Amino acid sequence: MSTEDRIDPAEPVDELADLVSDDEDVEVEREQDAPEELDPEVRARRDAALAHVRKLGDPVLRASALPVERFDEELAKEAERMGVLMHDALGVGLAATQIGILHRVLVYRAYADDPLTVLVNPELEWSSEELVAGEEGCLSLPGVHVEVERAAEVRVRARDERGKEIVVEAEGLDARIIQHEMDHLDGILILDRIPRQARKEAMRALREAQRAPSAA
Repeated sequence: MSTEDRIDPAEPVDELADLVSDDEDVEVEREQDAPEELDPEVRARRDAALAHVRKLGDPVLRASALPVERFDEELAKEAERMGVLMHDALGVGLAATQIGILHRVLVYRAYADDPLTVLVNPELEWSSEELVAGEEGCLSLPGVHVEVERAAEVRVRARDERGKEIVVEAEGLDARIIQHEMDHLDGILILDRIPRQARKEAMRALREAQRAPSAA
């Protein structure tokens, strides 16, 4: 992975202020069945993982990721690291842009017993006409949970971290996570997919979470 594929944590854009004043601008990334009350060790591990995740206002979250051209050990390690960070943060999905890497790579695990799925250069081949509304949260927007409408089923063509071509047909939570993470790769946040009043309420929740950074 070359340095050109990273965005350094430059001085953050004040997107939060823009959203509050202009009413502009969330991940499905709360692990299923995760306990509301975390023991100190789990909380410490979660906080350490979240420290690596870029938050609202960082320009990388509005950037479009670049297709991966080289499938090597470095890419495999990148995907593995993303899986570890996602797990430790009690998330179910993570896109490379969320950790400052402009690669079209996402990882997800909808349920604890599922294997980690890595999608490199994912392309949406088909989505159902049926739409389903569901609550989503975002590791890049701590404390924010909003209802987002998504296609109930999707078919995605991608490659795994070793370059093998794969086709994923997903429904339910898996489909929702995939669509959420693919949005991230195009610089789209869930706040972009909800009505104006819901954005205002979400921003209030975000400000409250910022005042209590250790809160869920």
